[in-house]
Amino acid sequence: MASSKARVQRKAQANAPSHVKRKALSAHLSQDLRDKYGVRTARVCKGDTVAVLRGDEDIRGTEGKVLEVFTKTGRVSVEGVTVNQADGTAVVRPVHASNLIITKLNAEDPWRVDSLSKNKEAKQ
Repeated sequence: MASSKARVQRKAQANAPSHVKRKALSAHLSQDLRDKYGVRTARVCKGDTVAVLRGDEDIRGTEGKVLEVFTKTGRVSVEGVTVNQADGTAVVRPVHASNLIITKLNAEDPWRVDSLSKNKEAKQ
């Protein structure tokens, strides 16, 4: 960061280009995935299984699949994490990616798995 001011950092993150915002959408990997791939974090993608580590007590500890990723806000919608509206309907509640831990990766994208495996090979 170029500035130590919080408002300048928030502005820089809000006005960042999409390729920078996409990289900010990463979460920690679970211990077994960390041992398998040799990396600490990975970008959250649709189809990953995640657990909510932080937040209100009604959503904390919830585990579910990622339904949608909002790169503009840096948040993720997780299956089972909902909030009730005034009329009683349940709506998906977005959770910030830093409050999640990835427990199972979506392995449909071979490039993603290959790039994570290459990181482990490069470190050895």
